Formats: sequence, structure tokens, C-alpha cells
Amino acid sequence: MEKKVKKLLNKLNHLKKNTFIDMMQIKFIYLSPCIDSLIAKMPINKKNIQPFGFIHGGAIITLAESVGSSLSLINIKKNINDNNKYNIFNIEISANHIKCVKKGFLLAKAKIIHKGKTIHFIQANIFNEEKKLISLCKMTNIIIMKKKN
Repeated sequence: MEKKVKKLLNKLNHLKKNTFIDMMQIKFIYLSPCIDSLIAKMPINKKNIQPFGFIHGGAIITLAESVGSSLSLINIKKNINDNNKYNIFNIEISANHIKCVKKGFLLAKAKIIHKGKTIHFIQANIFNEEKKLISLCKMTNIIIMKKKN
């Protein structure tokens, strides 16, 4: 199982190349053996702070949605090679920001709460490098089969 998990993690990091996720320097670093939890890391830098020097709320949402949507992707059939048949779209996301952060990096831990055939409900908690809770996020993802051309 460990080999399969590493392969999925590598695939996720490869899929993000030349995307917004890549631009935000988000890296997927851990996938649970039962494939229901995913952790990603994002640095705090001058590109993702707001004018007062704190991490921008939009950057936190980007991290949460990236890890949550990726978790939905690998949970469609647990075989990422079959997932090119589907599109995953986030249709709702909310965040409660609890603390402000100016430097270091953030970790997002997403957990799949409900896994239906077309709807996934994800909770993503955002932590700083000291593992203090920064934001609580929840999202709903929809899975839509791609149309045949």
C-alpha cells in the first residue's frame, strides 16, 4: 500500500506543474494509507501576503481548495489513471480565519467527510509551522464525467 500512496502523491505533484497551484508553491507532502486525508504545504512570501504583511485570506482559500480538490480527485476510483474521465469542481467553500500569520509556511490537512458518487464534502484545517490552527475550511466538490467528443 505504501508504494501506491507514494505513486499517487508523486502524480499529484506532477499534475500541478504549470498551474496556479504550482505558482503558489503548494506541494503535496502526505497522503494517508486509506487515501482519505491529504496534507499540502505552502510558503508564506511576498507574493501571497496582503498590504499589512499578513497572509492573504485568498491564499489560504487557494491552499484549502487545492488540497481538497486533489483529495476528491484521488478518491473518485482511487486510481489516478482513471480520473482523466472526470472533472472536479469546487462549488462551495467557506473559511473561518482564527489567527494571523506573517512568515514561515502553512500546512493544509484535508479530510474527506462524505464521499458520494457526485458530491464530496471536505474539511481542511490550515496550520502554521508550529501546528497552531490558523483557519478552518469546509468545501463541497462536484464530480462530473467529461463529455465524449
